[in-house]
Formats: sequence, C-alpha cells, structure tokens
Amino acid sequence: MKRIGLVKNVTEVLVVYHSMGGNTEQAARYLTEGVKTVEGVDVTLKEALKAHVDDLRNCDGIAIGTPDYFSYMAGAVKDFFDRTYYPTKGEVSGTPCVLFVSHGGGGKAVKSLEEMVETFKFKQITTPLLLRGAPNQREQEELRDAGKKLAKACQKNC
Repeated sequence: MKRIGLVKNVTEVLVVYHSMGGNTEQAARYLTEGVKTVEGVDVTLKEALKAHVDDLRNCDGIAIGTPDYFSYMAGAVKDFFDRTYYPTKGEVSGTPCVLFVSHGGGGKAVKSLEEMVETFKFKQITTPLLLRGAPNQREQEELRDAGKKLAKACQKNC
C-alpha cells in the first residue's frame, strides 16, 4: 500500500504488457484471471504505452509481459520503464512482481526484464514465465497460478 494518508480496502494489481501478434496479450489475460480469483483484489490490465506513472504508484503488485524482440523486451515496455522510473524512484521498492515473456524460440528478453526489476527494486515472487508462442493449456494454468500468487503476495505486503 503506497497511498499516504488514505485508507485503502482493496488491493490493486497492475498487469502491463505489449503484444503485436496477440500471444502476450493472451498471456496477460490468463494471468489476470488468476488475480481475479482472490477476494479483495482488483486488477487493471493495460497496454504498456497506455500505462502511466500513477498506475504504477497506485498498485500493490505488478505483472509485466513482453514479446521477445531480438533478445530484448519490446520497445513499448522499455518506454513504460523509462517514463516511470524517476517519478517513482524510491516509492515502489519491494513491490511484488511477476514477469512473463512470449517468444518464438529465444526467450532471452527475460534478462532485460530482470534487470529492470533490479533497477526498480521490485520483488519477483515467481520465476519468469517463458511462453513459446500462444499459451498452451499447461501455460494457461501456470499464468493463472502466477496471478493468484501475485494477488496473495500483494495482500501480505499491504
């Protein structure tokens, strides 16, 4: 809970993603389903270019998803980090975090995401989820489970 001076009854999870082909968006939606299974937790699903500083400030936990482009995160996700770092520096340390990456065979973009987690001092609560293409049935369940774990971690953190 980062809002000072306000009583907050609901835990907020932010799911930020970029998706051109639809695979990462599907993954984000499955993860969101998992968050929704935990009572008292609200979730906001936002494309990275539409997510703002206040979205990050007001969340109790964050999930970040990106396709793997040339072994790096999508530019839109990097843009989100660039726009939010200095305005939230020191305010978001310890925020529970889940990472997910869709790829066509590489999956190396996870390294760049993990570097951002370290820079922002988020607390990664699961190992990053690497998804080759569209999430299969097993991966869909892993995403839902990660969302549920994130929601519960946020409640403990508040």
